[in-house]
Amino acid sequence: MFSWATLGPVVVVEQTMNATGYLNMITDQLHPNMAYVFPAGNGMFQLDNAPCQKFKIVLEWFQEHDAEFQLMSWPPNSSDINPIECIWDVMGWQLRVQRPPIRNISDLCDRCLNIWYNLSPAIYQGLVASMRRRV
Repeated sequence: MFSWATLGPVVVVEQTMNATGYLNMITDQLHPNMAYVFPAGNGMFQLDNAPCQKFKIVLEWFQEHDAEFQLMSWPPNSSDINPIECIWDVMGWQLRVQRPPIRNISDLCDRCLNIWYNLSPAIYQGLVASMRRRV
């Protein structure tokens, strides 16, 4: 997750994401971070209709917590309007130019974390500003 003010923690998922795993990630990671970043409950969270986001248990959880943050819903597979895709593109570009080449999965994870935690605030602030114009 990211906001105008900060990048959230990276959650490395080592298996295919299902509804239970997604819900656990939301309750364990997203929810506490949203409460910290948006203590007044005025944050927004974007669903992009990934299969794990459409299960009843996930949608019910979001309904139960609708006073804490607003859901932004988007058409499926619309990466052109999903701001996190822009960050993934920046990270991919930075990974491709790094030397020495990536040796293994552990090296890839370490480099991704390093890039994420060193992203320029101008990148995610610009994305948030562009999304505000669309809402």
